[in-house]
Amino acid sequence: LWIDETARPGWANMAIDMALLDRAEQYGESWLRLYTWSPHCLSFGRHEPATRRYDLARISALGLDTVRRPTGGRAVWHARELTYAVAAPGARFGTLAKAYADIHRVLGEALSELGAEVTLAPGAPTPGLGSGACFARPVGGEVLVRGRKVIGSAQMRRGNALLQHGSILLHDDQSVISQLEQHSSFSPTACSSAGLTDHQGEQLEASAVAAVVARTVGCRWGGTWEQVTEPGFVLREAAAHFRWFASATWTWAR
Repeated sequence: LWIDETARPGWANMAIDMALLDRAEQYGESWLRLYTWSPHCLSFGRHEPATRRYDLARISALGLDTVRRPTGGRAVWHARELTYAVAAPGARFGTLAKAYADIHRVLGEALSELGAEVTLAPGAPTPGLGSGACFARPVGGEVLVRGRKVIGSAQMRRGNALLQHGSILLHDDQSVISQLEQHSSFSPTACSSAGLTDHQGEQLEASAVAAVVARTVGCRWGGTWEQVTEPGFVLREAAAHFRWFASATWTWAR
């Protein structure tokens, strides 16, 4: 368990998540990392056609940070939120679909502990990459509060291990994405997302949500959890991925 109290840029966050996937694959470790982003960042899914969809000139003029995730899915604006990452041997969950469902169930329980009225989205086909940003609509098994999506996730499998990470919205800032599209037909009023604070009517800090998520995961998944307070060894391993995730070649490859 690593509650990462250092807010990091997008390239560093993605490199660290890849380092955790490396450890899951090489050593059979299971990781839960909870973290935030600084500066705020627009992340693209691994296969998303960012060069055709988003206005690079406008993004550059605004000085916005961008990164391409190693996982699939669609764009997410990382601002007032808490991000989780689970890296583990694939056998711990079985299929990717089972991992998606299991992780969301546990996260839903954690949000319920915070007083949120949580449901899981009914089964539905996964939207194509051309169907808008990640939070534009929920897919089956994703976490909803009062019918609106509060967690958006993406995943990948490599070898015998998997990585799933996603954003737990504290405030809903996802309409920013529509302002960065080249030819947007997306209406912010039609977005199906909302932040926890929007629902709860009280300010929720990322640190408080992280503590509840960590406690719930520890109870539900059991086992012996080691809380990481000196993450230098992970950061050293993540350095092998820094250059790749920081490069425009990777971020704007599609």
